[in-house]
Amino acid sequence: MARRVHGERSVGLLYGQRALLIGALEPLTYAGTMQSSNAGDRPFTRLARTAKIQETVFLGTRAEADRALAAVHRLHERVRGELTEAAGVHPAGAAYSAFDPELMLWTLAVIADSGREMYETMASPLGEGEREALWQDYVRFGELFGLPRDAVPASHREFRAWFEAKLASPQMHATAHALEMAPLVAFRQPVPRHARLNLETQNLIVKGTLPARVREAFGIRWTQAHEAAFRSVTAAHRRARHAMPRPLRRGRNDYFFDVVTKAEKRRGGTPTPRVAA
Repeated sequence: MARRVHGERSVGLLYGQRALLIGALEPLTYAGTMQSSNAGDRPFTRLARTAKIQETVFLGTRAEADRALAAVHRLHERVRGELTEAAGVHPAGAAYSAFDPELMLWTLAVIADSGREMYETMASPLGEGEREALWQDYVRFGELFGLPRDAVPASHREFRAWFEAKLASPQMHATAHALEMAPLVAFRQPVPRHARLNLETQNLIVKGTLPARVREAFGIRWTQAHEAAFRSVTAAHRRARHAMPRPLRRGRNDYFFDVVTKAEKRRGGTPTPRVAA
């Protein structure tokens, strides 16, 4: 099921931006993500690298996946620290680690929710049995990164209840840095001039699939006109995908990730907000 979902090109191109925005509402996870980044003023290069790693694990050979997982594990061994200032219910000094099961679960959760949501939005609805099978694949995906199975909701139904409660909890808080950085990376990708209309369409789809609380947190305006446009665009894609040649509809997105990486390199990087010392 994970290969079916993440093999859909539209899912691979869109779910990461959605996951990034939702994930940024967890201050400890966000702080760890910022610490783990060595991209400096090349956040889109980092995003593309992360997307390639995840597609490698979902869609690559076992040898390719093993190499990607080993590289991520080495990186995560260095990710531990403390919040430099209070963030919502988390006081200054609250500790985080890339191997904290609760934070790892949150990282998996935003990937799992976004992958499923994008597939149902851009391809077709999933039945309860398919959602359960997909969730079990995500559980295995988390295990490959070191997340203990006993730290994860056992079923998709339990996961949905946990995720919705988490989104509604006071633990969710966007720091000043996240409020500036997450929308920048999600919506302002460097693309060639001829692809800018496509980018606006992609941004509309990402925004339309976000939970209302996430749109509110980031001040993302959403009107009835936006909703109508979102429904029209996504319905048209679902109808049209059946006529698309398989190579256009299915496969890895390395080419598109490389376009963004090269565009950022050509312009000399991307000015980004500074993380508090």
